Amino acid sequence: MRYSPISRFRGTLLGAFLGESLGTGDIQSQSYLDLGRMAVLGTESLIALGRLDLDDWIARQQQESLHLAVTDDISIKIILATLPVALFFHENPIKLRENLLHVLKIWEDDPIIRDGTLAVGYAIALALTEKLNPRTLIPQTISFLGQTPTSIPKKLLTVQNLLQQGAGLSRVQAEFAKEEQLSNTIAMAFYCFLSTLEDFRLSVLQATRNGNFMQHTTPLNLQATGAITGALSGAYNGIGTIPINWQLLLQKNSPTWGLTSFSQMLKLTDAFVAVWSGVYDLTLNPRELTEEGYEVALLSVYAAPRVIRSR
Repeated sequence: MRYSPISRFRGTLLGAFLGESLGTGDIQSQSYLDLGRMAVLGTESLIALGRLDLDDWIARQQQESLHLAVTDDISIKIILATLPVALFFHENPIKLRENLLHVLKIWEDDPIIRDGTLAVGYAIALALTEKLNPRTLIPQTISFLGQTPTSIPKKLLTVQNLLQQGAGLSRVQAEFAKEEQLSNTIAMAFYCFLSTLEDFRLSVLQATRNGNFMQHTTPLNLQATGAITGALSGAYNGIGTIPINWQLLLQKNSPTWGLTSFSQMLKLTDAFVAVWSGVYDLTLNPRELTEEGYEVALLSVYAAPRVIRSR
């Protein structure tokens, strides 16, 4: 295995946050904060229950008075809130699709957001299972989307053609800045990721510092491009490829998505990986060990994949 699952999980979530932060500038809108917080609440729900429970997600959002009115400015960023689901069900394409579509019921039904969520979630799944081939990713993703009335498959095919032609960033910006569409954000993110596949830093910089494209899009959509690119590159390259100075930037800029510190974000991600991988925490059920002499805190039980895990 090229990178460990925990490195890829961390890379996905921290990559999304960093990509969004670098595309933010001085913008700290409530919608920006709420979407990141929703991703954290979704992660906490999956940790607590070990499965996707829509009612629990909604209850956690209501408890913190998080309500997001879907507008053109922020609708594309709903993909950010679905990242925990993409990670949790990444090893099973059928469950991945089913649960991504299920969690989208929290928000208004937008075909572009649906296809964007499926495309990003599937690419992340291929990265985590080490099946992502840059030459076949886009055709595979289009096949995963199936029949759809949206323009996302066409835009992704355009990205593939531009990559095959060796098109530079300026040309791609011009192609997708012709009109303001949410599908262009998805296309730009896939281009920035695939054109610099092994370089997290360069991928995110392309996504967040493209001046020509910025003139034809909203700041929140620019954040979304950075976040999606960061998530894709983070899933493929792992946390080890995220520049140390950028990670230090995260530590200085807290709270992060409603968390109190950068270390708390890492702990949340590690707990998330533990639940996904089948680690059974005996400290949560100490009464199950009654024999004297056992140190419950030092014991742990691991489930073999697809054997006794609750999913």
